[in-house]
Amino acid sequence: MTAVAAPSLSVSSPASTPASPSTDRFSRGHALLCEIAGPGGSDILNGLGDIAPDLARLTVEFGYGDVYARPGLTLAQRQLINVAALTALGTAAPQLRFHIDGALNIGVEPARIVETVLHMAVYAGIPAALNGMAVAKAAFAARPELDFTPARSDTDGTRTLGERHERGLDALARVDGEAGERVVASLADIAPVLADYIVDFAFADVYSRPALDLKTRELATVAACTALGTAAPQLRVHLHGLLNVGGTREEAIETIVQMAVYAGFPAALNGIAAAREVFAERDAAGRAGE
Repeated sequence: MTAVAAPSLSVSSPASTPASPSTDRFSRGHALLCEIAGPGGSDILNGLGDIAPDLARLTVEFGYGDVYARPGLTLAQRQLINVAALTALGTAAPQLRFHIDGALNIGVEPARIVETVLHMAVYAGIPAALNGMAVAKAAFAARPELDFTPARSDTDGTRTLGERHERGLDALARVDGEAGERVVASLADIAPVLADYIVDFAFADVYSRPALDLKTRELATVAACTALGTAAPQLRVHLHGLLNVGGTREEAIETIVQMAVYAGFPAALNGIAAAREVFAERDAAGRAGE
């Protein structure tokens, strides 16, 4: 979501009485926009003034004043799940650049941004991750003051195949538990090599990298699977995964709700339906264990 103009420029605050809900939403949203975009945030979308000034206003009011202002996720978490979703979608490079810049503006470390983009290689493919990394590289290059040295993990091929597989199985068990194990087992009779790739690449090579904690990885995965709109079974698995690694139901719902802004209401509605199923399963399991 690209930034929009300030009230004093081509997009003006709605004409209403002081402290009305409409002006409150705009003011709240504009303050958040400027916190993310920095000093130039007010000027970014003045170009909408001559064609769709209401789109600019609605972006501020809804995207920032309504959604971004909600509790449940930190501003850094909101920026990283946007980076994940926009990388996965692969259709909004300017908006991805805006949110990478925004993440840097609020103090997110470059390594965490890079790792979020890299993580999307698993869920949207390596081309999507490569394109996202090109956007990140340009954002970093525009900030020569950044002290960023790419980190290499110990998953760089120096382990034996057996060690790599065991590492992947351990990560799979910690993140997705029985749900992940069922996915792997379901492939045994038709594509066991795909099961191996899930364990060895997704979990041993990517999930085990140290630059991003498991909870943030699962928030990014829930955002991406929701935004893509084509991965309902995988979304359910990773909603379980998020809860398994310390995420909360509130964080899961907030992540899905935010995708209404970036991927549309149908994607968010489908994501909420998946969350409803997952929560019901866990509640039933909890009652059975009492």
